[in-house]
Amino acid sequence: MTDRMDQPARPSPVPEPSGVDLARVALRAAKEQARARGAAAQQKKQARRGGLRSGARADGRDPLPLGAAINRLITERGWEAPAAVGGVMGRWPQMVGPEVAQHCQPQRYDEDARVLTVRCDSTAWATQLRLLAPQLVARLNADLGHGTVKMIKVLGPSGPAPRYGPLRSPGSTGPGDTYG
Repeated sequence: MTDRMDQPARPSPVPEPSGVDLARVALRAAKEQARARGAAAQQKKQARRGGLRSGARADGRDPLPLGAAINRLITERGWEAPAAVGGVMGRWPQMVGPEVAQHCQPQRYDEDARVLTVRCDSTAWATQLRLLAPQLVARLNADLGHGTVKMIKVLGPSGPAPRYGPLRSPGSTGPGDTYG
């Protein structure tokens, strides 16, 4: 008789990449293989010439401009979608118009569920944005790539902060403000 504690825990199944994600992984792998083949050929050529030399041509040792280094990091880590959605958050007024942007602000993007969460300052604007959500999802996907945003979660205004106790003095900071 075996005890459940003796059995190793089974890891949860990891979903297999599919569609666009699978294509991105394959493209990234092909680029890395091509880069490795090119680097190996370059090393053979340098070995024939007598080793590394300093010269006027660019090589892997040269410093990169900041933008190129950031783009390379984003590509290597697979952060294309979150970076693109972050750019949309910065361009929110151009995407939805100045009037809607004044009352509705994007809060966060869930990359796994592909859901953009937007908070509105009134229930009327939240209702309006819920009605505009399908057109806005289509516009975002046209700008970012198909399937980047599947749904927009619209949140209404949050309520006031909870007040503790029936009586409060104006300007008090809580029960600790009366002690020395």
